[in-house]
Amino acid sequence: MWRNTCKLLSNPNYNHNHLKSSNYSSSNFNVVFGWAPSLVTHYCSSPSPSTSGSLKLGISSHKSDGIRSFSSSSAAGPAVVDHLSPSLASAVQLGRHYTRCYWELSKARLSMLVVATSGTGYVLGSAGSAVDLAGLCWTCAGTMMVASSANSLNQVFEKNNDAKMKRTRLRPLPSRRMTIPHALTWASSVGVAGTAILACKANMLAAGLGVSNLILYAFVYTPLKQIHPVNTWVGAVVGAIPPLLGWAAASGEVSLNSMILPAALYFWQIPHFMALAYLCRSDYAAGGFKMFSLADASGRRTAAVALRNCLYLVPLGFLACDWGVTSSWFCLESSLITLAISALAFSFYLNRTTQNARRMFHASLLYLPVFMSGLLFHRVSDNQQCLSEDSLGRITELEPVVQGRENLKHGNQETHSAIGKQARAPVAYASAAPFPFLPAPSYTTS
Repeated sequence: MWRNTCKLLSNPNYNHNHLKSSNYSSSNFNVVFGWAPSLVTHYCSSPSPSTSGSLKLGISSHKSDGIRSFSSSSAAGPAVVDHLSPSLASAVQLGRHYTRCYWELSKARLSMLVVATSGTGYVLGSAGSAVDLAGLCWTCAGTMMVASSANSLNQVFEKNNDAKMKRTRLRPLPSRRMTIPHALTWASSVGVAGTAILACKANMLAAGLGVSNLILYAFVYTPLKQIHPVNTWVGAVVGAIPPLLGWAAASGEVSLNSMILPAALYFWQIPHFMALAYLCRSDYAAGGFKMFSLADASGRRTAAVALRNCLYLVPLGFLACDWGVTSSWFCLESSLITLAISALAFSFYLNRTTQNARRMFHASLLYLPVFMSGLLFHRVSDNQQCLSEDSLGRITELEPVVQGRENLKHGNQETHSAIGKQARAPVAYASAAPFPFLPAPSYTTS
């Protein structure tokens, strides 16, 4: 991937002519940012008429070397850059470069999924029907920072492994767009900031869960990937903690009700990762990772583990309703989507092909947002639970009264049959009537 770039960089005539003709030489970077000129020459590529705008900034627009072009794709982009001063233009391009590197280093899409699960846990853990939006935003921000730190540390430790895999070799560290000290500085900075936000704006329990999840992911799960297949189950625990973090941030405690969404995240991740590991077996083998699917040539055990964990998701809808987290409608919806993904897992178990594995993987991507949306839509707040408990208590209190009245009614009937048609005192009958405010009935004698 880097051979063509290295050949061009090793040509002294090319480098000299290119730097001489560039309006923004490395000296400008030294004056403005205090950085070495190698930062510019590292991204040089062969010039072409179509990339003159990017060559003026000393940054390659060649796509074969795995580096994205930092020049604007619109027609107005180069014109705007040309009107900027050299120092401002270089600052803009450098900002774009590192913004892109930070985005990839943090695995922003994966981090946003973690934030979504944490936010769902926060809403579910809110005491009343109203949710503290400020607290929710602070919790999501802290979770995003901690997740970004964990993902960045993961890429620092797996730099050599990522360089051997097709789907990861263009990441910032293997492609040498960022140095390891820079990545460590970024990871530590956002990790400390995220933990501080959770501690100050939420509570220490949420901050402790965030720190423990970072340690578990970066320092336990990451090295285990190169040691033993149990890493998949450890990674599932890592994915189950963020919703618990959100619940703790909202309520300040961890209760039995808070385990519904973490359990769903744990069991969901197993078929999700098993499908991914089956699809990327060759890539994981090249990277030196000890995945469960690599020790299963036929794929039967991999599919069986995926199917078994899909079935573990079935009772969660009933537990959510029984424990007062959601209404009864969530039982039906949860059962339907769980049986759907279980059917795809069973299809993969019967016929272990790449197509079936991909279908199960795509189904897992759809399952999680639908499940979490159902939890939020059918959520039962504490106010509604109190109303239900009060109604149940009133019914319980009325039962002895109603039962006593029924017994008294039967006794009156027996007495009436015993004394025949003898008239009874209207006052006595009125005092025993279910509605004493009604006028007492009159009896006729024959």
